[in-house]
Amino acid sequence: MALKSKALVNVEAKQTRSQDLSSDTGSLVKSYGTTFADGTGAGQADAVFSDQRTLAASANETLDLAGTLAGTFGNVSFARVKAIIVKAADGNTNDVLVGGGTNALSTWVADATDIVRLRPGATLCLVAGSADATGYAVTGGTGDLLRVANSGAGSTVTYDVIVIGASA
Repeated sequence: MALKSKALVNVEAKQTRSQDLSSDTGSLVKSYGTTFADGTGAGQADAVFSDQRTLAASANETLDLAGTLAGTFGNVSFARVKAIIVKAADGNTNDVLVGGGTNALSTWVADATDIVRLRPGATLCLVAGSADATGYAVTGGTGDLLRVANSGAGSTVTYDVIVIGASA
């Protein structure tokens, strides 16, 4: 089974300023991203995990990236992460907190206080470059956990998570 994957961020912004006899327009169009071929080296990935998850009020969960996450074609275990995308649902009332905890993914949000707060509708996208063979190292038992939490009481939060990486 071969994996071809791509992680992209596209930005388009157009700003107009009107004056008495004319208007000025400034446009920004920029795309960032990496295409991964099948494999475990630089610019390559051979494993993907994706899911939509819901957390109860004030709850948290830990995704074991070196464990047995249920992927489309069976269990997935990462040695290196090449991309992480977390999207908080637009309809959330509370924030989705990503990171922190113990045995956290050791090269990113490794400390218990390293937390990214995703407001309702927000997206976190972290992608390794195509020349990077390592990405974000996963160390089973000491640096392999991705913690996600609901920021408060009173309501559930829903989020999408996608992890692309290498099994070796």
